[in-house]
Amino acid sequence: MSTRTIQQNRALHKYFALLAATLNAKGKFVSIVIDPQTEWTPDTVKEMLFKPTMKAVLGKTTTTKLSTQEVNDVYMLLDAILKQKYDVDVEFPHTTEGE
Repeated sequence: MSTRTIQQNRALHKYFALLAATLNAKGKFVSIVIDPQTEWTPDTVKEMLFKPTMKAVLGKTTTTKLSTQEVNDVYMLLDAILKQKYDVDVEFPHTTEGE
C-alpha cells in the first residue's frame, strides 16, 4: 500500500479549505456541528471532522500515515455523513490550481 502522494496531500488540504468555506456559507458553523462559537477553518475541518472520521474508520491518528486509498475512503464516508446530516457536499479536488 503506497502512502499518499504530494499531489494528494495538496488536494486533501484544498478539500479542508473548500469544506470549511462551504460549511460557513451554509451557516453550518462549528457551534451547530460540534462546538459553540467557532467558525470553520481548514485546520478545524481537519482536526474536528476528518481526523475523527479517520480514527473511527482506520484507527489511525495522523494523516501522514494514510495510503492513497485510505484518503479516498475517509473522504467518501465524511462526505456521505455531511450530505445526509447537513446537506453539505464538497467534491474532493482533483487539482490544487490557484493556490
